[in-house]
This record gives sequence, structure tokens and C-alpha cells, in this order.
Amino acid sequence: MTTEAISSVMPTPSDVAARRGLARIPLVVRMLFYGMFFLAVVLLGIAGLNYQIDRIWPACHIEVGAWRWVGAALFAASLSVYVCTAVLLSRLGEGAFAEFDPPSRFVRVGPYRWVRNPISLCVLAMILGEALALSSTGIFLMLFVSMVIAHLQATHLEEPLLLRRFGQSYADYRTEVPRWIPRRPKLS
Repeated sequence: MTTEAISSVMPTPSDVAARRGLARIPLVVRMLFYGMFFLAVVLLGIAGLNYQIDRIWPACHIEVGAWRWVGAALFAASLSVYVCTAVLLSRLGEGAFAEFDPPSRFVRVGPYRWVRNPISLCVLAMILGEALALSSTGIFLMLFVSMVIAHLQATHLEEPLLLRRFGQSYADYRTEVPRWIPRRPKLS
């Protein structure tokens, strides 16, 4: 693994202060909690509320038939990539994927070579898979709202923080790797 693929910078005083309390909890425990809590809220809680649109207004429901199986497969594949990507980021980045408990090292290997936001992209794909598997118009509508939220979160919160934290390494990365649509990495 090259130093270009994983680089670190000195943490800012606010990073150190924010992590002081969290550092007492092992990273694997924090990652399990963040991942399970986040997925439960998004894929069960919010999606469950959106699924009610199909029940309250049955005329809005669109049956997708055999596409339900495609949705289930997409959900399962996206969940497995999500887990692998989160593990990769926590191990190599030495931190979580939460802005309040960020990695201390910049990671640009694995899925991060193909796309800058693989975790968010996996969550969006899981929502699409869930919408298809449940044939839910409400969850499908949730996907569009989630896409806007994910884009705003990436552009207005995550990217400025990463640029501040990792400087030129991240600036170069942004020019080489697309934000949302995966692209085969250039051979180096």
C-alpha cells in the first residue's frame, strides 16, 4: 500500500477534543453502533414511515412484479459493499465514517478508487433495492429526497471538512475520482 493511497495529517485541536471521549470506546464498537443505528433509522424507521404512503393512498402504489427480486438482490449486494467499505475505512483510516468521529488517515483504496462517496452510494442503492423489493412508491420517493440530502451533505459538509483535514491530498483526489458515478480507476 502506497503512502499516496493512505495519508494522514496532524489532527486539529477540535478533532482531538471531539475524539477524547469517543476514544475510550473501541473503534469496532463505535463502528457497529454507528452503522447499525444509521441503517436502522434510515432503512427501517424512515423507510417504514414512507412505506405508509402505499397503505394510506393505495392509488399511488405501483406493483413492480418480478423486479422485487432485483430489488432484493440490489439491497443485499449494496449492504455487503457498505459493510466492506465501512470496515476498510475504519481499519485503514483509523476512524469511523461519521463527521463527529472521523478517520485520522485519508483512504483512497478499494471502492474509494472508483468513487468518492461509496458509503453514501451504497445507502442510496439499498433504498432503491428496498423500494423495489417492497414495491413501494413511498420508499421510491424517499430515494429522491435522500439523493438531494446525500449530495448536499457531501458538498457542503463532508468535502469542506476533508479538504481542511487532508489538504492537497484530498484536492488532488477530488480531481481524479468522481463524486457519485463510479469510474474505473486509472492505472498508476
